[in-house]
Amino acid sequence: MSQEKVDRYKKEKANRQQIMKKEKREKMLWKIGGSALALVLVGWIGFSAYDHFHVETRNTYQVDTAAVDDYLNNMDAE
Repeated sequence: MSQEKVDRYKKEKANRQQIMKKEKREKMLWKIGGSALALVLVGWIGFSAYDHFHVETRNTYQVDTAAVDDYLNNMDAE
């Protein structure tokens, strides 16, 4: 091996722990970022599907209060 290769190997060996820590850190950041992106996508798809398929039912009631009104009017008249 040439002296240049030997020097490069020595530098790499001297900084191997720092390089490995940096690689682990980068790998962890990619995992966290990918997990966050997947979570956002799943949440967005779920919300969109819920919004699309969920039909809100509104119950409307009609009450005829004519009998009660007549009764109250009769009580006031007496």
